[in-house]
Amino acid sequence: MAHAWNKWRWDGLGLSIAGLCLIHCIVTTILLAVLASASGFFLNPVIHEVGLLLAIILGMLALGKGFQDHGLFLPATVGALGIGMMGGALTLPHGGVETAFTVVGVTLLGLGHLLNHRAKT
Repeated sequence: MAHAWNKWRWDGLGLSIAGLCLIHCIVTTILLAVLASASGFFLNPVIHEVGLLLAIILGMLALGKGFQDHGLFLPATVGALGIGMMGGALTLPHGGVETAFTVVGVTLLGLGHLLNHRAKT
């Protein structure tokens, strides 16, 4: 069990949070289409800003440690592109384009974590 935690520690946490973000984006879009009154809570900018901050911190920890371990730029580059897209999405008005940018960004960040994990094994 300890070996599994050491192997997946940061990338697993990053992938988990990326998955939660992806679920948040999809569920929020569906809820907004069904329940307009839910938009006040789910569209609160603080949720998105805190999420992006967590993504940046975990990305730096996991992808930076991975680079130190294996020396490959690709995982960190893909992850950084994803974080950049997520940050760019915060500048867009809420709606389909913002959701699309966020979903693509989270997917790229998750891919960066997955590439990072595979490079370490």
